Amino acid sequence: MSDLAPTTPPTDTPTGATRRRGPFAAGDRVQLTDPKGRMHTITLQPGGQFFTHRGSLAHDDIIGHPDGSTATNTTGVEYLVLRPLLSDYVMSMPRGAAVVYPKDAGQIITMADIFPGARVIEAGVGSGALTMSLLRAVGDGGHLHSIERRAEFADIARNNIEAFFGQPHPAWTLTVGDLVETLPHVATPGTIDRVVLDMLAPWECLDVVADALAPGGVLICYVATATQLSRVAETARAHGGYTEPAAWESMVRGWHLEGLAVRPEHRMHGHTGFLITTRRLAPGVTPPLRKRRPAKGAYGEDNTPDWTPEAIGERPISDKKLRKLARTARDIADNNTTPPQPQEDDQA
Repeated sequence: MSDLAPTTPPTDTPTGATRRRGPFAAGDRVQLTDPKGRMHTITLQPGGQFFTHRGSLAHDDIIGHPDGSTATNTTGVEYLVLRPLLSDYVMSMPRGAAVVYPKDAGQIITMADIFPGARVIEAGVGSGALTMSLLRAVGDGGHLHSIERRAEFADIARNNIEAFFGQPHPAWTLTVGDLVETLPHVATPGTIDRVVLDMLAPWECLDVVADALAPGGVLICYVATATQLSRVAETARAHGGYTEPAAWESMVRGWHLEGLAVRPEHRMHGHTGFLITTRRLAPGVTPPLRKRRPAKGAYGEDNTPDWTPEAIGERPISDKKLRKLARTARDIADNNTTPPQPQEDDQA
């Protein structure tokens, strides 16, 4: 068994840090914002050109300049040039599964107390969006072991993460398999600090998670529907080795700031998923008796549903599309190419 020690010793410069500071260099991914607020992400290459129907912009006019500079194309259109933030990157990278939005990733990092040096298990990697935030939080001295059931998703996530950090992350291990079968073989019982589950039926994994977690360790689950949320909570209570679960959702509403017209924006990031947390009790400890219990009959009969992505409203993804996304992510990671951009609005 492994106690999830880092595979490589940490270096003086954290992984990926050199790509986040200093003048722009060849191979850097940058974000161009035009006067109308439209954004384009490109990868800088010596002699390269960025083309739109409004003219072209030479990559050499950007390379060597500091972050936060401007560059003007051949027709006089001025672009603001910045390195994309992690939140920008995860929303534009190739993805096969729906990503964990930055607003939820931030909640997971904070509310699960993901700390530098932590030993973390993640199950349900998807396209790797949350994995990047977890790796930043644990740092090179911690260890994140991600477990993904679908090999296609694992390939997309691996390439997205290597493209973002510029190399394989020394604190990361990725395994293709089922959490219930894999976890007992990769973690010594009672040594894991945090477990993050983003999957269809996390309640099926609570026994093996309890064995792996250290006393006081945190389990946090990200689920899409209220029925999943309820099932996780009730299974954790019935287990007897967890504290009383706490659940919530977060919604983010931006504001329009223009002179005296300061008001909420018409669109907002509403419901994306529920978060539920609980902590591992010490062995042999019985949780205190709850003072309030639901009324008799509140739970009904135990009719186990068929938990599939379609059953909870997710749009199925064809194998052909997954293979295409995996190739795109691999090309970006291997060749520093630029992700396909949505077509630009033709209106002037």
